[in-house]
Amino acid sequence: MTRGLAKRQLRNPLSSTGHADRWMVSYVDVVTILLILFISIAVQASQKPKPVAQAAPPPVLVLKPKPTALSEAQAALQSRGIEPKIDARGLVITLPQAVLFASGEDSILPEALPIIEKIAEVLAGLDNRVLLVGHSDTVPVHNKFFNNNWELAAARSIQLLKTLTGNFGLPESRFTIASDGSYSPASPNDDEEGRARNRRVEIVILDASPRQTL
Repeated sequence: MTRGLAKRQLRNPLSSTGHADRWMVSYVDVVTILLILFISIAVQASQKPKPVAQAAPPPVLVLKPKPTALSEAQAALQSRGIEPKIDARGLVITLPQAVLFASGEDSILPEALPIIEKIAEVLAGLDNRVLLVGHSDTVPVHNKFFNNNWELAAARSIQLLKTLTGNFGLPESRFTIASDGSYSPASPNDDEEGRARNRRVEIVILDASPRQTL
């Protein structure tokens, strides 16, 4: 009995050692597989094409429009307290009748001369031709001087021309006279406020070459 036990004890250590060897072999295999896997991933990552750097877009240049003769004249008038507007014809300065003339008359009021002088200063620095357009409301006028609103509006344009050329030395050759009478109203003629806006003279600095004829 003792001999049989000794034999079993001899076999057991051998059997235990064999299991340990097999466990060690399996662990080495796992480590080797993991190492191969990590190397494969690293190689694949190194072989991926690198993204191509995109060139930065060119900077956007904001170009300011060059000032024109009309825009410079507009700024010069605004600095003198006058608010002209630009339309298809050019730069338009609107002078109400109440500023320039007494009701039904074409004589320039003395108190209108300072504002006309400011306008003449700006016109003197330009070569553009200038159109003077008289306007009226629809209330009929008939006195010993004028038969209708058309004549009154034309006479007021002429008087403004005489003031610009005679008082402030601007050449007559730059000017053209026109009368629209009551046919180009700025407002409805339904009330006095609208009619007052329609009684006016427009000084139009034309947006054209100074050599161009009208």
